[in-house]
Amino acid sequence: MLLKGNCLELLAEMPDNSVDSIVTDPPYELGFMGKSWDNSGIAYSVELWSQALRVLKPGGHLLAFGGSRTYHRLASAVEDAGFEIRDQIMWLYGSGFPKSLDVSKAIDKGMGENRQRQFRFTEWMRCTGITAKQIDEATGTNMGGHYLSSASQPAIATADLFDLLRPLLPEVPEEIERLVAERTGIEWIAYKNREVVGTKDSNLLAVAPGQNNDRSATTLNITAPSTPEAQQWEGWGTALKPAHEPIVVARKPLIGTVATNVLTYGTGALNIDASRVAHQSEADRASATPQGKVTSNLSAGAAPDVDNAGRVEVSRPDTSLGRWPANVIHDGSEEVLEGFPSVKTGSIKPHQQNSESDSFGLKGKFITGSHLGDSGSAARFFYCAKASKSERNAGLEGFEPKRESDRPSDDKPGGDNPRNRTNTASQNFHPTVKPIALMRYLVKLVTPPNGTVLDPFLGSGTTAVAAILEGFNWMGCEMTEDYWTIIEARVAWAEAQPKTLL
Repeated sequence: MLLKGNCLELLAEMPDNSVDSIVTDPPYELGFMGKSWDNSGIAYSVELWSQALRVLKPGGHLLAFGGSRTYHRLASAVEDAGFEIRDQIMWLYGSGFPKSLDVSKAIDKGMGENRQRQFRFTEWMRCTGITAKQIDEATGTNMGGHYLSSASQPAIATADLFDLLRPLLPEVPEEIERLVAERTGIEWIAYKNREVVGTKDSNLLAVAPGQNNDRSATTLNITAPSTPEAQQWEGWGTALKPAHEPIVVARKPLIGTVATNVLTYGTGALNIDASRVAHQSEADRASATPQGKVTSNLSAGAAPDVDNAGRVEVSRPDTSLGRWPANVIHDGSEEVLEGFPSVKTGSIKPHQQNSESDSFGLKGKFITGSHLGDSGSAARFFYCAKASKSERNAGLEGFEPKRESDRPSDDKPGGDNPRNRTNTASQNFHPTVKPIALMRYLVKLVTPPNGTVLDPFLGSGTTAVAAILEGFNWMGCEMTEDYWTIIEARVAWAEAQPKTLL
């Protein structure tokens, strides 16, 4: 069921103990592409997660994605709301690209601009009474704050943009006219003079074996520093390449023991056997932990299922069923696989994606291939590549392709958003679509048979699609109207698929 509106308001209307699991991808609070929904603080709201706790059945699990640099605030809010933090699942991938500032280029871009000249321009602009909003509307840019700033990123307008502002300004002094003319003539001179020393393909994103690369390649110039100051800082940047997304694993407190809670509410445990990772070779099977039970000494009362002697019974995997599901998921890319060399041999033979496809076109549920001993390799973890273009758009064949960045944002009325990261248009233009196989794996892990999955941040509806394909009921909140028709079409597509389980 699609609930249209603000999730905080919608959750407040839901009855207590009414859903079996919550699987969601909330905003990472990074201001992604200038979107207000990714910079509102809602993911850190204790009130929100308290409402989620209330509607979740006792023992029910919450799985929530977070950003690598903001995850701690998400997890703290979840814990402060009353959840127990049980674990963290790490989704590793090789296809991320660094959003780093090239310090050398930034220095070359800045050379020749005198800060005092910028301050004289911004000081005069403020004296005219013009507002940042008026500047933005007149120029179709987001430069209003820069043209009025006294200290933070001041800027002088170019001649063509300044001409658009003249009807809103009083008589322009000769000094300001000269500053605009000089700015137009000398800006980026050092940067434009950088020597081209090579080229590179902008599409350097790793693709898992057998996956189609849907992104168009663009050739970019590699330039050398132009000024001595830039040469000094060549090779310095401001960010690491993103290669993982953490998922908080939390549980609503049990009522009684795990056994009692499961029998009463159907929640409180993980569906381990249904989430096993298939063995990839006989060597892998032989290296798996033997079947059986062990006891571990813990302090009395440390967990609801600890006995009076302070011991807890721990299950070992049944090797015939596959590897025990781990708190690591990977995308099958060579960058990730190379990070897990075989303990036995120090290397792994090339992995091949499973050529078999289920009825949803979701290939490669696990990595297969001949390993030189799988002990310690990434093959023991669940494999899921990022969503392909065909997967994102399944069920949306009649929709007009568009770019997410062409939608209006808070600081730009619409069209040609400068934060656009790709020129590729898509029917499903949501910028952060999770892969269906990953969401199917997660909802199956924490949802009992015939249970209801809730996603307070439904986005383009992947959690709903995953729940339907796994045979669960679902509810999801989405406040952005542009995504509603996408969700409804993807849900209709999922409901028409044969129910073949992963």
